[in-house]
Formats: sequence, structure tokens, C-alpha cells
Amino acid sequence: MKILLLGGTADGRHLAERFSQLGFEVLYSIAGLVRVPTLPCEILVGGFTQFGGLASFLKDRQIDLVINATHPYAATMSDKVVTAGIETSVPVWRFLRPAWQPQTGDDWRFYQGDDDLLKQLNGFKRPLLSAGQMSLEQLMAITELEGFEQGVWRTAATPKFDVPDKITWLKAIGPFDLEHERHLLKEHQIDVIVTKNSGGDSTSAKLDAARELGIRVLLHQRPEVSAAVRTFSDYSQLIEAVQALKAPASTAQES
Repeated sequence: MKILLLGGTADGRHLAERFSQLGFEVLYSIAGLVRVPTLPCEILVGGFTQFGGLASFLKDRQIDLVINATHPYAATMSDKVVTAGIETSVPVWRFLRPAWQPQTGDDWRFYQGDDDLLKQLNGFKRPLLSAGQMSLEQLMAITELEGFEQGVWRTAATPKFDVPDKITWLKAIGPFDLEHERHLLKEHQIDVIVTKNSGGDSTSAKLDAARELGIRVLLHQRPEVSAAVRTFSDYSQLIEAVQALKAPASTAQES
């Protein structure tokens, strides 16, 4: 059984390792913008255009199952893989980590797009921007808001443009612990955090630090994407379901 695993997340790496250990043939696909992991399986870097598109790749490599373990905000890829699965009759499953849920003491607000974010940021002085890549135009618009003094923009990938003087860029890759996040917020006198509702433990410490320090958090709403055939949020349930797919063929061969 051959699995195409769309990754680029800690979840994807974990699943690639586990399925490889269980004897599945795994092809692990990533954009490769930040780093290429070391895994016990074939790694595909740079997307599927080089193979004539995703549908062509599924056919040519005789993929039996696609597991989409990309970031919850990888909406374009999530839509594309569902379309390719329908076109080729290859089942597409989704591993989607649960969204973060507010706790007592949290001051959370949700935003849907750039205009909504700017409206909610108006009046804050020192934001921590940790919602991933942003354009120069987005950053400039933030620096021009009323009351803005200095912002911090933290990303894993290097910007492709000169960052405005009023924005301090930090290159950092999670996981982050509470002590680190608490120090960052205090050092830069952060008064609001902008982030995606990514879920998981890798980058959640900033939310704990914000709760301690009474800092507001603006979370980007998760995008709506095309529905996969099946969706899982638990590793063991997904692994059991994949093994169940393989079991009938194995039983038939034995008999």
C-alpha cells in the first residue's frame, strides 16, 4: 500500500515515521521553504508542478491513499488535493489537529482578513505578529495605525523584502516554551498578539504567557476548505483506520 503524505508539520513528520515503521511505502511531500527533515521514507520537495500536477502524480506513482497533514491554514493545497482525489478516484483523508480553545483568563478576539485585523489592531502600540508570512503592504499598513510604536514579526522563513524600520523581524522555529515566550513578550513590551489558531503544543506557549500577562490575542479564523473523505484529529485513530484498509488484502493473500 502506497501512501502520499502531505506534510510540512510536526504532525506530518510523526505520521511519516510511524507509517514507515509499520511497513507502508510512504512518499512525504513538503514545500521545503524552511527545512527538509530526515525521515525513513522518500521525500518530495517543491510541489507537484514538476511532475505534471498532483493528479498526474497520483496516477503515475500508483498512490493508494493520500493523507493531508498540512497546516490547518494550507487552504489552497487542501482544496487541490481533494479535487485531484476526485479526479483520480484516490481517497483523500485529512489529519487536522484540534483548534485551540479559550481558557479562563484569556482575552481572545477573532479576525477574518486583513481589513478586520487592521481594525482590531488600531490603538495597540507594540504587537507581536506571529501569524506567518505577511506582505510588505500588510506590514506597512500596520505601522501606520494610530498609536503604533514598534512591532515584532516572527516567522520561520526569511522575508523576501526589506522589513520596515518599525518592525523587528525574528527568525524562529518552534516549539517554544513558556519561559521563552514570557521573556519575549516582556522584553518587547508586547501589548497584543496576532496569530493563527494553529492548534497543537508547538506554539501554544505564547497563549499561556499572554494569559499570565493580561495581553489580548487576535486569532485568524481557520479557513473553510473542501471536505476530505475522512478527517481525523487523533494519531492512533488514523493509524488504525489505515491499517484496516490494508488488512483485507493481507487476509486475502494468506487464504
